[in-house]
Amino acid sequence: MLGVSSILGDEKCGSYLLFHGETELGNGLRAFLYFLGIAYCFLGLSAITARFFRSMENVVKHSRTVVETDPYTNTEIIRQEKVWNYTIADITLLAFGTSFPQISLATIDAIRNIGNLYAGGLGPGTLVGSAAFDLFPIHAVCVVVPKAGELKKISDIGVWLVELFWSFWAYAWLYIILEVWTPNVVTLWEALLTVLMYGLLLTHAYAQDKRWPYLSIPLSRSERPEEWVPAEVASVEYEDDAYDGYSEICAVEDDEKMEIVDIFSIHSENQEVADSVYQKVPPAEDVMETCNRPFQETDSEDLDVLQLWKTQFVDALTLESPGSRKLNNIYFRLARTFWQSLVAPWRLLFAFVPPYQIAHGWIAFICSLLFISGIAYIVTKLTDLISCVTGINAYVIAFTALAAGTSWPDLVASKIAAERQLTADSAIANITCSNSVNIYVGIGVPWLINTLYNFIAYGEALRIENAEGLSFSLLVFFCTSVGCISVLVVRRLILGAELGGPRLWAWVTSVFFMLLWLIFVVLSSLRVSGII
Repeated sequence: MLGVSSILGDEKCGSYLLFHGETELGNGLRAFLYFLGIAYCFLGLSAITARFFRSMENVVKHSRTVVETDPYTNTEIIRQEKVWNYTIADITLLAFGTSFPQISLATIDAIRNIGNLYAGGLGPGTLVGSAAFDLFPIHAVCVVVPKAGELKKISDIGVWLVELFWSFWAYAWLYIILEVWTPNVVTLWEALLTVLMYGLLLTHAYAQDKRWPYLSIPLSRSERPEEWVPAEVASVEYEDDAYDGYSEICAVEDDEKMEIVDIFSIHSENQEVADSVYQKVPPAEDVMETCNRPFQETDSEDLDVLQLWKTQFVDALTLESPGSRKLNNIYFRLARTFWQSLVAPWRLLFAFVPPYQIAHGWIAFICSLLFISGIAYIVTKLTDLISCVTGINAYVIAFTALAAGTSWPDLVASKIAAERQLTADSAIANITCSNSVNIYVGIGVPWLINTLYNFIAYGEALRIENAEGLSFSLLVFFCTSVGCISVLVVRRLILGAELGGPRLWAWVTSVFFMLLWLIFVVLSSLRVSGII
């Protein structure tokens, strides 16, 4: 009843986001406005995560020249070798990058909390909620992303099993720390072991990928494509005055039929390479990024970087794209222009991210992470305010809005990977590895900071508040996780792939995953609220 009375105005929330005048508004209106703010932040997170993924593609595809001498002919052999191992890229660049909001926010919270014997607010409850969001809703989205009948399977089951093991062990380890060995307390060596386990995950996954003896599971794997993402073959129509030919064109003409394409690729339906065809109907977040990328066929070294950067700003301020101008229906044109106006502030802000052609994409990669963290921080502030004005238990907010907000980059990145890649490896690896990263780094590093300070300053361990309900949430999470993984295994055995397949069964799977998430949220919320 606390939430109802707070919304009705019986209690006032003294906290505010921007102006003290917010406190004069009614609680119901404030809650509505804050929810709108979160929704708008989600749009921004979708757009910047798409740009982050694009920069990461550029990082991963980087290769180096290796010169070898043939021992028989004594002639030099020159070959190109990928700098990044795909498995390591999935665990570090992809999973670590999309989990950066949780990591940065928890670390900042720990630094602000130095000197306090109790851990900060971004504790285990939030991360368990984030794990549930990663596992259920993101799988639900990815399974329906491939077009009808298209199947995308994990090419290396051994690596996935290793990643899955370390993902489940992360939460088992969390339970052991807080409920078995040192209840409600975290010691320095426990925090240190938590961080070191991330290194063990990397080593074990790499050993499995390379099939090291005694450290790998003896399972065969299907051939994974040589490129981390498929090559793009584009048929493009340029505007006359388009900055020497690389202004972004957001439509493709195919026999006088115009269609909007996905956020990275431009493909014609007449392409002959079947494995590379990716015709996509874009969701809202995709449209925001359609004007942000030069085409892959352009030699990036010959591009004028400043001119490309200038083009990003011009595209961000262009409210009506060439595709919109060619729409015959005036209502569609108005709707699309309104949408472009709505997302223009985000597009203009993200235009400051340098083009990904610079430094193999590293600068754009880092800048994208900073923007992701900034928006995620705003989301956490908004969720705190929603909890304040509605009186809803903070843990309920953490399981739902806060988990969704900080995990939104995970969802967008996995969705893009499921669209762009020929296999399901990266899309699913991002889910399982993000859960591992959330614990080993996202909570391990903050704990290490606080426990180290407390050990040096006070000679005491770090205490954890509200840990009594965590064991119940972990139990529910494990039970529902078994259901999720079982369905993936059944799909692999019957359909031959984890993602895609007949449209009906893809949607049935998606609904089942969302049902598992609702079960977790409802039961965990009722528990922390003291109802059950």
